[in-house]
This record gives sequence, structure tokens and C-alpha cells, in this order.
Amino acid sequence: MSQEKVIEKPLQQFVVQAQKLEGDSLVEVIKQALDCVDTFVFAELLECPNVIALETTPHAPYLHALRMFSQGTYLDYLDKKEYLPELSEPQMKKLQYLTIVTLANKMKRIPYDVLLKELNVDNVRDLEDLIIEAIYSNVVSGELDQQSDYLEVDWTVGRDVGSNDIDNMIDTLQQWCDSCENVLSTVQARIVDANRTKQDVLKHRAAVDNEVASVKKAIRTQIQDEEMSVDTSGPTKKSVKGIKPSGAKFWNK
Repeated sequence: MSQEKVIEKPLQQFVVQAQKLEGDSLVEVIKQALDCVDTFVFAELLECPNVIALETTPHAPYLHALRMFSQGTYLDYLDKKEYLPELSEPQMKKLQYLTIVTLANKMKRIPYDVLLKELNVDNVRDLEDLIIEAIYSNVVSGELDQQSDYLEVDWTVGRDVGSNDIDNMIDTLQQWCDSCENVLSTVQARIVDANRTKQDVLKHRAAVDNEVASVKKAIRTQIQDEEMSVDTSGPTKKSVKGIKPSGAKFWNK
């Protein structure tokens, strides 16, 4: 079962319940969603009409808390704590985990000093314990570099996308498209240069082949001319005077 399915299943359960409930019962559903260790996105729950209607009721702080878990950070919670319901210890840790996710979307190497500030942690030991808990909770995957004091992030769970995030995504995608166009232009220019070089090489090779063929032809013609010259002149005739043997006979005595 994929991680996405594991996260989606409890969320759908809360959405179905929220569509049927109101008042205190709906608040309990929101609390359960905030407590659930497998729920890290809340956009669908926030879109439920019954949840939106909490804005004008005494239960509005729970709607604001849900929005905080959807797109906010732990420092946002501390800044608006007086307007929000009191969070349980597991809920505060979950919001700290989600804050790490938000930081990881901005940088893959998160310095300890940034984490200490954003998570409102007093010392490195507690910070590392918190990060390890987040890793074991499958919220984030990465390694702690204790010598350089930073968290190297491999991947994280997803969070809800806000309007500001959409603008940033558009800018990022536009930059990516511009980079792709620049790379494409460079590749096309290289292709043109390569084709031009290829044509030059082919022309040079053809010229060399023609020159070699001409030299071979000239050599063959020269050889044929020399052979024909030898054949037409013929061999030189010379008279040789031999000694005519005498007709005397020699007898043995």
C-alpha cells in the first residue's frame, strides 16, 4: 500500500463525518483529524460547508486551528496562540513535524539554527530527538549531519497548497520552462554546428577521394603508355658471328 493511500483513507473518513455533523460533534471530528498520525493534509475537510460555517460560531477557534495545521507553522501557532484552542502535546509535535516539511520545501539542507528557531526548541539534543521522532513517524526522511549541524532531507509528506504557494509554483515552473528553452536553443545550435561540420567533412572527404582517384588514374595511364612504348619498338636485333667447326676428323691412333 502506498504512502498516499495510507494518508488519504483517514482524511476521507473525517470528511464524510464532517458533512453530517455540526457544533460540538463537528469539533470532535476536527480534534480527531488533528490527532491522527496519518493525516497531514486538511484542504478537503476545510472545504466542507459545515466546517466553513464554524467561522460565525463560538467554535471558530477550531476552524482557525485546522487552517493552522493545513498551511501554518509552529511559530504561527505561537504568535496566534491566544486565538486558538489549546493544543495537546501530540498535536504540538505534529505541527512541529509539519513545520519541518514546510522548511524542507524551501531547502534540502536545513541548518540547525533555523530548525531551533522555527520549532522553538531550546537545545540541539531536544531538536535531534524531535527530528528522529518525525523520521520514525514517516513525516520526513533524511539524515542528521551532527558535524556540520544540518538536516539533509530526502523526502517529506505533502502539505496543502495555499494561494501563495501556487504563485511560487508558477514562478518555479516558469523558470524551469525558461531553462528548458535555453537548453533547447543551445542543443539546436549545437545540432546546426554539428551538421555544418559534418557537411564540411564530407566535402573534404569527397575532394580527397577525387584527388586519390585522379592520381591513381594518372599512374595507370603512365604505366599503360610505357608498356605500349615498349611493345611498339620491339627487341633489338644483333648478328652474332659463330665459329664454324672444321670438317676434319680426329682418329685415335
